[in-house]
Amino acid sequence: MTSSAETRTNGLRMAASPGRDARRRGGAGGRALLLAAALALPGCETTSNLVSGIIGSGPPAGAPGFVRGFLGGVATEDPAAALAARNVLAAGGTATDAAVAAGFVLSVTLPSRVGLGGGGACLVFDPQKAATEAVLFLPGPRSATPAGADRPAAVPLLARGLFGLHTRNPGRPFEELMAPAEQLARFGTEVSRGLAADLAAVSGPLLADPGARAAFAGPNGAPRQAGETMTQPELAATLGQLRIAGVGDLHQGTLARRLEVVSRAAGGNLTLEELRAALPNLVPPLELPSRNGDRIAFLPPPADGGLAAAAAFTALQGGASLEQAHRRGLAAVTAWRQRGGDPKAILAADLPAATPGPLGASAGLVIFDRSGNGVSCAFTMNNLFGTGRMAPGLGFLLAPAANIGQVRAPLLSAAIAYNPNVKGYRLGVAASGQDYAPIGVAGTAALQLLRSQAPLAAIEAGSVGAARVQLGACVNYLPGYPDRCTILSDPRGTGVALGAIDQ
Repeated sequence: MTSSAETRTNGLRMAASPGRDARRRGGAGGRALLLAAALALPGCETTSNLVSGIIGSGPPAGAPGFVRGFLGGVATEDPAAALAARNVLAAGGTATDAAVAAGFVLSVTLPSRVGLGGGGACLVFDPQKAATEAVLFLPGPRSATPAGADRPAAVPLLARGLFGLHTRNPGRPFEELMAPAEQLARFGTEVSRGLAADLAAVSGPLLADPGARAAFAGPNGAPRQAGETMTQPELAATLGQLRIAGVGDLHQGTLARRLEVVSRAAGGNLTLEELRAALPNLVPPLELPSRNGDRIAFLPPPADGGLAAAAAFTALQGGASLEQAHRRGLAAVTAWRQRGGDPKAILAADLPAATPGPLGASAGLVIFDRSGNGVSCAFTMNNLFGTGRMAPGLGFLLAPAANIGQVRAPLLSAAIAYNPNVKGYRLGVAASGQDYAPIGVAGTAALQLLRSQAPLAAIEAGSVGAARVQLGACVNYLPGYPDRCTILSDPRGTGVALGAIDQ
């Protein structure tokens, strides 16, 4: 059934928005608009010596191998997610499609940092519009500590957020993009080095939860090691339900009613009213001029790691050192968290040194496709493995609500550089690493864009401390010069980059 507050367009159930034209565009009728909410239908490598892709006569559309030649590039913090995204590009999907598939796979293979109980934020560059948009779906805040909740949960927004991302530039059906994650959860996936390291860091308190222990411990009760197989049947069932019934089911359907009940058992105490009201936002990014007519777009607040990265980038433009730029970024985001206000005014203000305090973990992703579409995302559970408690029977961890107790939202940091005059994608970058994530984005981008350093050198010299960077750079822009594109995952991390080319 479709309520009076919703409209059905092209088989999708969308949040109502003013105007018929806005509805036809999937609800993007304003500069800051709530996006579509539910679905109604059931290491590093360089791309070099690439040629334009051609559509072959082999596999059908939607199957890997449908597109041949240059496909684009993928970099993220988990190998299975990178492979899933690459397969989507090879099947004829857009960068947006590939990011959706990778996001869902990360919820299975890197649940320490990405999960259905959490959320994230993404930037999307569309060469047809010669512009970048921001899709924000951070784990939803709570207005107050719920009565009786010992670990108040954030309102889940990953699934709705990825659906909102898909509306920006879809090429393949949404339910098709969910299938790889469901299959990996049901039939098993290899524990990555990144997940194994996260498990080792918090295994004591995490494995005290029965649901977490069932998913992440081996037969001997010890945390699973890299290379072991991990199956998650309850998560597979939840993903299957979302694929068939639509992601809105987690917010106003059968799954929502179950989550309201089971979240109480996990100490999270979510309500159906909160689940129903939570929607992603489409907003303008925070943009700065770069060089040669380029512009660089950062995630805007409340994804305020983008503000920190923008402040650091501005400082580097003015000749500051990396350490000075790092401190400037942290001062800017601390000021915004304390008093809010216009982010651009904060960028220009004289600020005292300050830091936002302990921060949660995140994960980054960068993708570009053969047509010059680009996506840069950062995801989070607001803490490593969220609250440490599974939603019983649903197979996913709940994220802790930010700004309650000691929980502080992480600095989600990502950027996309482009040239509006040539309608070309220039660079996408995302970083994790708590308070070092913003300088990872800003330093890498500045060395690449302002000082023309080679991409790998820009990562190694521009990201300091715990920053781990994903970078996709096209020196002569896309579309047009695929042989000048490079895709890299920070060699100090556990991610994978795939230069996507099929012969």
